[in-house]
Amino acid sequence: MRSTSVATALAVLFSSAALSVVTAGTASAAATTVANTGGLVVDGTLQRVFVGDAANGRILAADYNGTLVDLNVGFGSVSDLALSDDGTTLYAALPNSHEIVALEAATLNIKTRYAIPTDTGPRHLAFAGGKAWFSYGDQWDGDLGSVDPAVDPASGTDPVAMAQVPTEGTSIGLWGQALLDTDPNRPGMLAVGQTGISTDDMAVLDVSDGTAKVTAWYDGDYTLNQGIGDIDLVAGADEVLVNGTDRDAYTDGRFSKAGSYPAGNGADIAANGLVAQAIGTKVAVYRPNATQPLRTYTTGAASSDYAPVTVRWAPDSSRIFALVQTGGVYTLKALTQPTLNVPTLTANAPASAPRAKKLTVTGKLSATVPLPAGVRLAVTRTDLDSPAGKALPAVAVAANGTYSFTDTPPAGGTVTYKVTYAGDAAHTAASATDKVAVSRAATALTLNNNGKLYNYGTDVKFTAHLGTTYKNRTVQLWADPFGADKPKKLIKTGTVNSSGNISAWVDMTRDTAVTAVFAGDARYAPKSVKVDAYARVKVSTAVSRHYRTAKIGSTSYYWFHKNTDPLLTTTMTYYPGRQQRFDLQVYFQGAWHSSGSEYFPLGSNGKSAVSLGAPGESGIRARMRSVYVNGSSGDTVNSTTYGAWKYLYFSN
Repeated sequence: MRSTSVATALAVLFSSAALSVVTAGTASAAATTVANTGGLVVDGTLQRVFVGDAANGRILAADYNGTLVDLNVGFGSVSDLALSDDGTTLYAALPNSHEIVALEAATLNIKTRYAIPTDTGPRHLAFAGGKAWFSYGDQWDGDLGSVDPAVDPASGTDPVAMAQVPTEGTSIGLWGQALLDTDPNRPGMLAVGQTGISTDDMAVLDVSDGTAKVTAWYDGDYTLNQGIGDIDLVAGADEVLVNGTDRDAYTDGRFSKAGSYPAGNGADIAANGLVAQAIGTKVAVYRPNATQPLRTYTTGAASSDYAPVTVRWAPDSSRIFALVQTGGVYTLKALTQPTLNVPTLTANAPASAPRAKKLTVTGKLSATVPLPAGVRLAVTRTDLDSPAGKALPAVAVAANGTYSFTDTPPAGGTVTYKVTYAGDAAHTAASATDKVAVSRAATALTLNNNGKLYNYGTDVKFTAHLGTTYKNRTVQLWADPFGADKPKKLIKTGTVNSSGNISAWVDMTRDTAVTAVFAGDARYAPKSVKVDAYARVKVSTAVSRHYRTAKIGSTSYYWFHKNTDPLLTTTMTYYPGRQQRFDLQVYFQGAWHSSGSEYFPLGSNGKSAVSLGAPGESGIRARMRSVYVNGSSGDTVNSTTYGAWKYLYFSN
């Protein structure tokens, strides 16, 4: 199955995630993942990055920005990749089908399949001396083979040659599948590093004439390296770099220690000699033989386990490509500007300071690569008066990297100082910030009607008064009715009048918190003031089943026959779960005496009907009322409200 269409490629990838390609840590248009790496090579001619997907049998191509541009699928598995010297042919090792496949680098179309006569491999690949070299075999039984692309299989000559490890000067040869590496500055040289066992045989072979000859051999006596997981030919020196750490020189056919970099997991060496070292979750760039990194990238790898990151240089040394392990999968990232050192810049301002008083900001600019003389830093102050930032005079950096400047902040509130180094030919730009809480004066802000009680539905005018300020004369008025079902609401925002006042009306149907808010300005601090105003409920009671109304003394009564059951229907402002308290009193010996109180629920229409019951005797006087009691009536959104007494008289 094959496609050069990006749309088709994406469809295939999304159906089974294989590779995530991003640039400098930012997801590209074709974000996919690879579960297990099967080779990583960079083509400088086409500016393509080729990635082998060992788990899913895919070969993917990304551009130098990390965007997926092509893929080919159906290879079963891919264990390694190599590129011809002219960059036109990509070779892939397929250990499951025991093949090496040659593809057009520009299109990923398959050119030729080469059957490899082994049941263990091929495993690792490199292109040198006009041939694709591969390692194969298993523990205790490894060797080297080659594919000559100049040989046409139809000619009757086999382009595949096996058992290419020289016997002379190599003791017993390879004991496992070997890592392979080449150096573009030495096109006929091949580094070989044995894997799979604790010993560490390694060699440098001269394959410039198509036949492997020993330049240097190490029998793995544990004096140099104890287990090889990565090997690189060092540009510009007769050395190999093992596991991204140890430099081993070779001369007169033998290897010896030459030095080391700080401990790493693996590496790749650029044509200009720079070393990109994978170290835990980071990538460090070293100049040749240096002990301090030129630059260090944080890759976002998930752990510091061995080889969470695989690195390869672009042939022009302009960037590093890294496969980064995150969550059990690998993501391709392009790491740019590898030759620029990243300085560290600090800024330290006081945590707080008075407005219009001088303060001092200090800091330091440092780098692992010396900075040029006469460095100056740009300084910007951001505050309420200058929200976009105001440039301050540049500050000079002393010879020891320290700097200091003074400033008198004209505005209060949070003041931010930003110090910036523009960078130079050897360093990236750097910046640092620090914040100062600069004091502001207090202003007066008042609001009326605190604690006042109003009848239900009264329109109440709330007036806020703002004292002296600098520039801001705007006040907001907010109303927050009691109860979780009604949100806080902005009821007025505007500029106070010449007297400093601003007003808004509130319909008092509930207890309400009203808040006036002044946001502050450059010289006066924010302030708010809250008042609570209270609202009664609306309550009335209707009496029915009486036969007349008449006064007894000066009080009007509802008259009932002694065997009639009065019906008393209360209407009260509704709220979920609300109850009315029903109070009943009886007149006896010239005074009213309580006969008890009881709570009755309101219906959703706000009504509560209570049947009082017939006394069965005449001459009885009674009265009742309905009451809302804040808290006891089932809620707290209104203030306690007493309904009017209703007077009842029972006659014959």
